[in-house]
Amino acid sequence: MTPENHVDPEQAQFEAFKDLPRDRPIQMLNLVRFREKAAYPADHPLHDAGLSGAEAYATYGKASGPIFGRVGGEIIWRGDFQTIVIGPADEHWDTVFVARYPEASCFLEMVTDAEYRKAVVHRQAAVQTSRLIRCGENLESDNNFQS
Repeated sequence: MTPENHVDPEQAQFEAFKDLPRDRPIQMLNLVRFREKAAYPADHPLHDAGLSGAEAYATYGKASGPIFGRVGGEIIWRGDFQTIVIGPADEHWDTVFVARYPEASCFLEMVTDAEYRKAVVHRQAAVQTSRLIRCGENLESDNNFQS
């Protein structure tokens, strides 16, 4: 099975995100699989640097981190992928984390920031495929949860 590569949002997905309320907190579940070797554009200074996908993603983190922090973003959970219990058995993720934003508008502010748009080239070079899932807060307690 050849996995589909999902690195950037499709226009319809981004429009659906923007159509949801922007004035409430959100969490973004991030599932990321790295390329073995980073794939920078031919005209990028790091094109021939021989970076791994993980190294390029670390560069993305350093470049985008100040913008992420400025808009109020924070990593609220990070974990190590272990195995798929339900889903395609051949999926794996190199990094898994949840980012929280005080409002959805803060995420939009970040991804449209000029400096962030420069940093995102490192993410694009690093990532083979990913999932970015917007979740809203559910403050209701459900003591009858059953799986």
